[in-house]
Amino acid sequence: MVTMVMMSVGVAELKAHLSEHLARVRAGSEVLVTERGRPVARIVPVGSGELDDLERQGVVRAGSMRLPPGFLDEQRPEVAGPGVTDALLEERSTGR
Repeated sequence: MVTMVMMSVGVAELKAHLSEHLARVRAGSEVLVTERGRPVARIVPVGSGELDDLERQGVVRAGSMRLPPGFLDEQRPEVAGPGVTDALLEERSTGR
């Protein structure tokens, strides 16, 4: 019998250390996500046959973890208006 370990983590902590929390979930732990101390979600490991079932249902699509040939050579879409970098620099300059 495998004992599941559940830890509680706030949204900000989860965002800051998502990879670490996902590694714990892959290892069998559960993560209870809280917002202002109240539970809002639970991240649990996917069961052994569950991923296959989700793929058959069309909910998820298993990827190859590789980019399609020529992906990096494709033209990028034009961004309308200021980009994220511009917004960040403006925010920093105004002290917000």
